[in-house]
Amino acid sequence: MAMKDRSEVIFGNPMTEAEIKKAYASKEKFRRKFGDDEDEDFYPSIEPNPVIGPALGVKNVELMREPGARQFDEENGIIVGNIRMGFGHYRISMAIASAANYLGYTPYWMDLNSYPETVCTKVISAQNELYSLGSRLSKNPVFNKMVWEPVNYEGFRALAYNAADQKNAELMAPVYKHVPKEIPVVATHVWPSQAAIHAGMKYVVNAIPDNWPMALHLSEGALHTIQCKNAYMGYRILNGFRKGEVLKPMPTEDILYTGHYIDHELTSNIEDDCEHRVRRKVEGSPMRFLLTIGGAGAQKEIFAAIIRHLLPDIYEKKVALFVNVGDYRNVWEELLNEIPAMRRCSREHFNNWEKTKKFCEDVYDKDVIGIHGFWHENIFEAVYATNLLMRSSDVLVTKPSELAFYPIPKLFIRRVGKHEMWGAIHSAEIGDGTLECRDIPHTLQMLDLFKDDDWMLEEMCENILTNDSIGIYDGAYKVVEAAMLLKEDE
Repeated sequence: MAMKDRSEVIFGNPMTEAEIKKAYASKEKFRRKFGDDEDEDFYPSIEPNPVIGPALGVKNVELMREPGARQFDEENGIIVGNIRMGFGHYRISMAIASAANYLGYTPYWMDLNSYPETVCTKVISAQNELYSLGSRLSKNPVFNKMVWEPVNYEGFRALAYNAADQKNAELMAPVYKHVPKEIPVVATHVWPSQAAIHAGMKYVVNAIPDNWPMALHLSEGALHTIQCKNAYMGYRILNGFRKGEVLKPMPTEDILYTGHYIDHELTSNIEDDCEHRVRRKVEGSPMRFLLTIGGAGAQKEIFAAIIRHLLPDIYEKKVALFVNVGDYRNVWEELLNEIPAMRRCSREHFNNWEKTKKFCEDVYDKDVIGIHGFWHENIFEAVYATNLLMRSSDVLVTKPSELAFYPIPKLFIRRVGKHEMWGAIHSAEIGDGTLECRDIPHTLQMLDLFKDDDWMLEEMCENILTNDSIGIYDGAYKVVEAAMLLKEDE
């Protein structure tokens, strides 16, 4: 696994001795805590994914101590390298897998945070726990202003941060040791991309998730794909990655604008879904709001305020709510305890995937009333339930993270991390989402505009159709095509 040290020079920009020393110290800290399994052997074994396998053709990559009987399709296979860190990277991975399946390839799901026997997973889990803690603490306005937002906005932007990540990723590389090096890898988080490069994988695409350029997302040696034009320019010149210094830019061949990473099942149904939304609005059917709530609970008070505000309209059958709490049942229970009046109009769809799928199919063409809560213990079901519900929803209520790029009218509540605000800015500029509502009164104002004003929803649906006509939502297809083209051009 010996190769050029990617912590000392990044895209032709030398790091200082102090930055290099800090990067080495970061790796050494993890090595002392978790060890180093570079000399260990982990063999991939291919297993069916029971949840998204039937719909998206996904197969899981498990690691074993002995060579497995089930191997890769080396001709048509493509690895989707990811980590579970919240739901966002899983959601983007599903979009890539969906596009790969539609284009005739076999997507292999490789979650580097799912191999507890490896140093790789131990390092990722330790950092994930810190990030989750920060998300929870961000509810405190002082911590959020003084620590969390600066770290997410400028801290992760610094080139020195990438230098440390590159050293840490050397500890993650062994999970790819016995993976055939000719299979393309699309990574939906930078660590699976960096680890793949360190392990000698030949064709690696680093699918960057955010719209705020940060050195955190750099993986030199991979092709970097970007969802938005302004972010493309920021990454191209490494804008602000060393404060005001003018840096050597990324080479043209290392970066590609693709558009948004969206599942084939959603992009192929944009026209029908928008038509249904407008028709429901014109006919006066109950307006459907989809609320997606993460486990950190950083925004639970916002969702509680939304539910209280809409309860009179829900009782009068003017509004219906879909509430997906993912795999965090406690969030739903806390909402019920905080708003007892929810109970008389709520129906729970808990931990039964077949019934959840059936519900989503049934309400697509039928009216629905009340509040419908969704909880699934399985992470794939928890994440993909939002995808299924989106097609039957009129408005998605979410923080402006990865869901900011999806082709559905969106109401953006307060961000968690300042970098997320650029997702709302981009969405508002292309007209498929609102401005970021940074407090509860503005959130409720926007709810009423959607509910009481025909223009809001209809205008967003028109803009979604326009965006679709120029390929803005075709990014997942282009990422897969770019990954396979790397292999074909060799």
